[in-house]
Amino acid sequence: MRVKIVVLICRTAIAFGIAQVGSARCCDATPLWWGCVDFFFLIISFLAIYRATQKTLHNWMKHSLWLCWFLMFVIALNEKIAWIPLHENLLYFSAVALIVLHFYNKKYCQYNTTKCATNER
Repeated sequence: MRVKIVVLICRTAIAFGIAQVGSARCCDATPLWWGCVDFFFLIISFLAIYRATQKTLHNWMKHSLWLCWFLMFVIALNEKIAWIPLHENLLYFSAVALIVLHFYNKKYCQYNTTKCATNER
């Protein structure tokens, strides 16, 4: 189950990056559904981060995951509304940071299920 979640997170982040590259190249000719793909991936990543933060040991990891997601959300929203001019690479930085944090969280910050089960008895 955990491996499936990590694979889903990686695929989501990679697909989010591909969606951004595709929408950046086709400026005015971008279909409406393609612009909504960004927010679809943001919803999926929101659910993945919500699940990951429920099972992590460290508060700094929870804050870091949510900060990266919020940064991706603001950048994606800024690209649609054009509040302030931001460099597109900020989105990739936040997506890569989110991937790295998920891998780190998976490897070092998860509860040990056998230890938790032993403590409950």
